[in-house]
Amino acid sequence: MKNQISTFIYFVGFSCLLLITGSCKKQDAFLDTKPNQALSVPASLGDLQSLLYNEGVFNLNDPALGEMSTDDYYFTDADWASLYLTQEKNTYTWDKEFYDAGSVVLDWNLPYQQVYIANTVLDYLPKISYSASQQTQANQIRGAALFYRSIAFYNLVQTFALPYDVKTAATDLGIPLRLNSDPNITSIRATEQQCYDLVIQDLKISLPLLPVIPVYKTLPSRPAANALLSRVYLAIGDFNNAYKYANDCLSDYNTLVDYNSLNPGTNSYLSSTFLSEDIFHSVLEAYSNDQPNSVSIADTLLYKSYANNDLRKSVFFTPRNGAYYFRGTYDIKGYSFSGIATDEVYLVRAECNARLGNTADAIKDLNTLLVKRWKSNTFIPYTASSSDDALKQILLERRKELLYRGLRWTDLRRLNKDSRFAITLTRNLNGVVYSLPPNDKRYALPIPDNEIQLSGIAQNVR
Repeated sequence: MKNQISTFIYFVGFSCLLLITGSCKKQDAFLDTKPNQALSVPASLGDLQSLLYNEGVFNLNDPALGEMSTDDYYFTDADWASLYLTQEKNTYTWDKEFYDAGSVVLDWNLPYQQVYIANTVLDYLPKISYSASQQTQANQIRGAALFYRSIAFYNLVQTFALPYDVKTAATDLGIPLRLNSDPNITSIRATEQQCYDLVIQDLKISLPLLPVIPVYKTLPSRPAANALLSRVYLAIGDFNNAYKYANDCLSDYNTLVDYNSLNPGTNSYLSSTFLSEDIFHSVLEAYSNDQPNSVSIADTLLYKSYANNDLRKSVFFTPRNGAYYFRGTYDIKGYSFSGIATDEVYLVRAECNARLGNTADAIKDLNTLLVKRWKSNTFIPYTASSSDDALKQILLERRKELLYRGLRWTDLRRLNKDSRFAITLTRNLNGVVYSLPPNDKRYALPIPDNEIQLSGIAQNVR
């Protein structure tokens, strides 16, 4: 029986490649000259490359419902009431009933669109003849497809499956893993362990295939794959491997931006050009409450945690009507950046060093980052009395550095497993207090109702 993924894929498959390229500056003739989708069969490496050179598909639609469920922000009662979508309101209060009946859930559909296109490339690549001089191009096409499939599956698992627990991952339900482009295969939910294993396997295969420096920052690279591996391993608590791949990434690319060089003015972004520390550029799906300078107000305690000489206090936030709003995105058009940058990788390596008992190295990485964030000649290097002390400082700076980037939700999920860092989230709305305790089942968002009805897969218990 065809499920919603299959139906969605069938109708948007190649047609999405023709209709969404308005935002893509890397399209070529293949996408422009085959208006009959039924006949749109890739016949060359260039055709396959064109399927992947599509920012509208791969770089503009990362799931945002998790970020919208975090403590990065809050609403006034009036602003909450003005939200357009039911799911925007319900993410804020962590409701068990989530979506409007029959609503399209882009956080589910769009990553599976990415998976479908990646699978199409992987399916057709072995069928295409090419010369020996094109082997590098073929390798990079395969590596990019594996990278895109991996990051799509990883984002889906962070949103629609429970936080990883090594004791139960072999039985906890993950998400459907579609591994080819046949739309007629019925989807079933894999286990969480199977999901993470596949993501890691695909990324490791992609590493020797990808270039160290991509043609565009919106394309995968070896540093991006290493950084993503470090992110994945951190999410599952494998600190040795998270350290290894963060270190491998920084061995290839370790540039950090000196925030003293930034002048965002009144813009809702830090720079009108890609920042040099940006490794792989993507943005969150645009909702009313996850975008810079939107109606969402930055968490008050978070804002107050920045020292006056910390430039992030001014470049990340802008005052309005007595409150502070986030505007410090790395995206050049002002959408919420959700890609991969070296600041995150330094923080991953620092955290892993602290957890592995390498206190001096942990603090060294933290200071390497922070000296680029403070006003010139004002930063006093941090010190730590122990690895636990270093870890606490690093996690605080991670909180202050990576806000509004789609990472906080995963951090809450994984850190709640440790009683030292577990927190209960609360909202006060119209005089009613809502809460999300650590390790609550609502840390797995509900799968769209249509998917449950059409496929019969199990719904998340909330």
